[in-house]
Amino acid sequence: MSSPPIYAGVGISGCWALGAEGSTSGAESLDRLYPAARPPRKRTTSQCKSEPPLLRTSKRTIYTAGRPPWYNEHGTQSKEAFVIGLGGGSASGKTTVARMIIEALDVPWVVLLSMDSFYKVLTTQQQERAASNDFNFDHPDAFDFDLIISTLKKLKQGKSVTIPIYDFTTHSRKKEWKTLYGANVIIFEGIMAFADKMLLELLDMKIFVDTDSDIRLVRRLRRDIGERGRDIEGVIKQYNKFVKPAFDQYIQPTMRLADIVVPRGSGNTVAIDLIVQHVHSQLEERELSVRAALASAHQCHPLPRTLSVLKSTPQVRGMHTIIRDKETSRDEFIFYSKRLMRLLIEHALSFLPFRSCTVQTPQGEDYEGRSYSGKQITGVSILRAGETMEPALRAVCKDVRIGTILIQTNSNTGEPELHYLRLPKDISEDHVILMDCTVSTGAAAMMAVRVLLDHDVPEDKIFLLSLLMAEMGVHSVAYAFPQVKIITTAVDKKVNNLFRIIPGIGNFGDRYFGTDAPPDWSDDTLDT
Repeated sequence: MSSPPIYAGVGISGCWALGAEGSTSGAESLDRLYPAARPPRKRTTSQCKSEPPLLRTSKRTIYTAGRPPWYNEHGTQSKEAFVIGLGGGSASGKTTVARMIIEALDVPWVVLLSMDSFYKVLTTQQQERAASNDFNFDHPDAFDFDLIISTLKKLKQGKSVTIPIYDFTTHSRKKEWKTLYGANVIIFEGIMAFADKMLLELLDMKIFVDTDSDIRLVRRLRRDIGERGRDIEGVIKQYNKFVKPAFDQYIQPTMRLADIVVPRGSGNTVAIDLIVQHVHSQLEERELSVRAALASAHQCHPLPRTLSVLKSTPQVRGMHTIIRDKETSRDEFIFYSKRLMRLLIEHALSFLPFRSCTVQTPQGEDYEGRSYSGKQITGVSILRAGETMEPALRAVCKDVRIGTILIQTNSNTGEPELHYLRLPKDISEDHVILMDCTVSTGAAAMMAVRVLLDHDVPEDKIFLLSLLMAEMGVHSVAYAFPQVKIITTAVDKKVNNLFRIIPGIGNFGDRYFGTDAPPDWSDDTLDT
């Protein structure tokens, strides 16, 4: 027999009491029942930062607090995302509570998933009934539970998912779907959040938002009339015919399944604090140390067969001599780096799949040749140094698509963190050339490969290209992802205690872009 739920913020016989306040009298008017807007709740020092962890520009949003590794040194996800289920009646304040939890958590990579996005596609007859407020949207059959469960499973496993966008004015799904990825915490909210057994098994924490029915009615009136273009008679008709009976039959009974019951919804700051403390403790348990594991693993093995090193001809050796020389000017460094990049990419293209084909020459003769047998080639650069390889890729691959991933090392933990990504649509069908100029421990390269795998790119369609790699980085990537093809112009044997390649090339980004960095900072520690 399951234990009774915790009631946060109200004393109830037989349950945990975490503070108590008097309830609102039923004789009060609806306006008084509807809670007035309250000022933003102050957070404790431990939960807030001096600046938000976001950098917004006109075209993109970049997290300045990155996502730490969600996988181990084997490249596999070691901890699933933590999923919070938020149930409760229509207009009970579930979304508001969810946003308050996100705000109080004050960590990036939290995903809010609304059950409202998963209404089933209506038939023509159902559309007509919906237009006259005669379709029951508050019944379990109105939701696509198969899609909800498959989507939540993928998100929990760290995968990228697409979510339908529901138009409440036309009662239909829009053509455009939105993409969600990178969840450390998932908050799933909806009236039927606890109505399916398989769905319940995916929830790590279940919260029921318990709000007075009169307050919920007033909120629904304001929302449906003001935001969804409904008339008051239609809203009241739908409420009496479907919403209230559904709450009594399907929703209220699920309160007993909740781990925590939150009376008064967003007004219950005690409950929000309790939930946030628990989630913070769960996140701390999920922290991983990947770089340290890489530094001590797989380093005595022979180089893997998936590694291809550009033949060290006198020309290649000469160019390496120039770019490794600390006295080389910036102009020469850029010129010879670009030459090496072009040779590297030309070499990498020879590993793509080709099929036999016959063409006719201008002389009318047949020529037995080869043509690329894949669908498309996409380049993905690991910022910042990796983007210097994009021009060389564009020069030899016509109409190539380009994506970017920003990964930086946390100066406190030494771990790589994902800050930003922009990938082309349908990348899962492409051969992907992943570009970074230097790879030392392989920590950032592993994170980038993991991102591609999470977007359903097959492992054997990923090619990791780098001008210079350390043996440690080669072993780390090959051990975690044995089907990824690793291609470079040179492999150095050692990495020092600052994770810099020895003898190395120095800070590639600084030498290429002409920027200065602190003496203990290196692209070998940021883009590794």
